[in-house]
Amino acid sequence: MKAYWLTPGPTATTVELRETATPEPKPGEILVRVRAASLNRGELLGGKAGAPAKPGGGECSGEVVKVGDGVTGVSAGDRMMGRCGGGFAEYALMDAREAMRVPGPLSWEEAAATPLTFLVVYDMLVAQGHLAAGQWLLVTAVSSGVGVAALQTGKTLGARVIGTSGSAEKLGRLEKHGLDVGVQTRAPDFYDAIMKATDGKGVNLVVNNVGGSVFAECIRSLGYEGRLATVGHMDRQLSATIDLEALHRNRLTVFGVSNRFRTAGQRAETVRAFVRDIVPHFEAGKIHPIVDKVFEFGDLGAAIKFMESDGQVGKIVVRVD
Repeated sequence: MKAYWLTPGPTATTVELRETATPEPKPGEILVRVRAASLNRGELLGGKAGAPAKPGGGECSGEVVKVGDGVTGVSAGDRMMGRCGGGFAEYALMDAREAMRVPGPLSWEEAAATPLTFLVVYDMLVAQGHLAAGQWLLVTAVSSGVGVAALQTGKTLGARVIGTSGSAEKLGRLEKHGLDVGVQTRAPDFYDAIMKATDGKGVNLVVNNVGGSVFAECIRSLGYEGRLATVGHMDRQLSATIDLEALHRNRLTVFGVSNRFRTAGQRAETVRAFVRDIVPHFEAGKIHPIVDKVFEFGDLGAAIKFMESDGQVGKIVVRVD
């Protein structure tokens, strides 16, 4: 089969198309014929010089062609989506515990844009963030894949959402998806706008997609018993200072989120909860993953360059025919 191998570098990612053997599912795994796979910034950017190449593509959608020993409830031909190993290929393996059936309304491309992004958002907003209807959610870099998924999920939960972006055009595009307040900035200077929008109370939950450069401003923007989820570091700044007085005074909660560093069993538990709590909203047509642009399989290099340009609103997907 044809499969892409990626070598992430400090400033760019090298792409190589190879002819490789089609994998065989081990016990507990399923093999899917990949129909679409989406790009994730964490996989593609910020690698170290001299890093080895590895199969690319961490999430995909496709049809089941074979199941490993011990797998039940899944049959050949089923439409599935989920975390995978090497999704930028004609075939890919999934851990059956993390695989999900594609909700009926979703296309292959929308399904490929769902698993990793919406699962980490579920972790931030529901499992750890305890976001409730009527509360305020602040999402930095709201036009990113995680940012858009947080906006959509937050609105589905009944929250009011503030988003930051350096692009007024992107903020305008997200208004039709429910963005209540857009703040045009890439700098840590949004506190005043947050206080104005929330009548001086601050937000209940922050999703920090940007990183250390805005961490202190996120802390300032939280209200009493506010929660701060740090998920990304687009600024590549991995350290920040914290205002301990604000932490104590406002009884704040600060937590990190990364499914990559969890065990398969821990991720599977989140998948089951996500299927129970959020997938019905996909089935009902209330949530449609926003796919900014779809590239053909042979154009993966162009898709990566588009992601590096920061031009997208939502997810970038590669169609595998």
